[in-house]
This record gives sequence, C-alpha cells and structure tokens, in this order.
Amino acid sequence: MNQIKKSLILSGHKTSIALEKEFWKALEIISENKNIGIDKLIEKIDKKERNGSLASAIRVFILKKFMKLN
Repeated sequence: MNQIKKSLILSGHKTSIALEKEFWKALEIISENKNIGIDKLIEKIDKKERNGSLASAIRVFILKKFMKLN
C-alpha cells in the first residue's frame, strides 16, 4: 500500500506524517464525529496516546476507536 504524506501544524510546529489512505479516511471520519479538525485530533493523539512514532500512535488510536464500535 502506498502512503500519503501530509504536512500539518502540531503545537505550533510544522511536521509531516505518512499514512495509508485508509488511515487518513478513518481520521477524517473520527474528526467529523468529534467536530474537530484532523490537525487538532492528531495533536490530541500526540499528547495523550503516543508511546513511539506518531504514525504508529495514530494507527493504534484508529484501531482502538473502530474496535469499540464492534
């Protein structure tokens, strides 16, 4: 699978994250449900969920969210 790299601002710093398109779509769905922007959602993940790389933390966050739905 190809990754899509996007640039964003986290806590006032410019960074980029590479994720598969399916994860970007999942982030979009979650952020819409929470009525916040993707940047803000990723910032929350960065501050609360991160134990390793940010991309890994995002993937685990998404997995946990969708596992709760089943």
